[in-house]
Amino acid sequence: MIQQEIAALLPRLRRFARTITYNREDADDLVQIALERGLGRSEQWEPGTRLDSWLFRIMKNAWIDEVRSRMRRDAVFEPEEAGEHVGDDYAEAHQQRMAIQQAVSRLSDEHRMVVALVLVDGLPYKEAAEVLEIPIGTLTSRLVRARAALQELLSDQARKV
Repeated sequence: MIQQEIAALLPRLRRFARTITYNREDADDLVQIALERGLGRSEQWEPGTRLDSWLFRIMKNAWIDEVRSRMRRDAVFEPEEAGEHVGDDYAEAHQQRMAIQQAVSRLSDEHRMVVALVLVDGLPYKEAAEVLEIPIGTLTSRLVRARAALQELLSDQARKV
């Protein structure tokens, strides 16, 4: 039953959404949109094909729609939680995580989605390429450029600190 298979994918869908949105509420909304679209169009999914790839593609397209819509609206502000742990022992680890998130957020959408699917979620290159609807060679070159950009951004941040 497709509903049970989708339910089993929820942790991976949330992880992908958190990686591309950088905001818990946006990620939850994105997962909900993807689930609504996926369940509403479940007859379009072909049994025997990868359900996770199909849902990731739905999520990717929904996020692109959301980003386009936001570009027409005002800028999004940092969530209130961003300042919750200032001064804690937690601060150093949080600072490192924020540096990585900031570096990833500075990547282009194309590079961020490749990083999210391959490096964060661990999708094989072939399936990530299918999700993004690009040739595998394009995916690998984007991944190489994204890794190089991340290394540069993180080393720049380390030099500033």
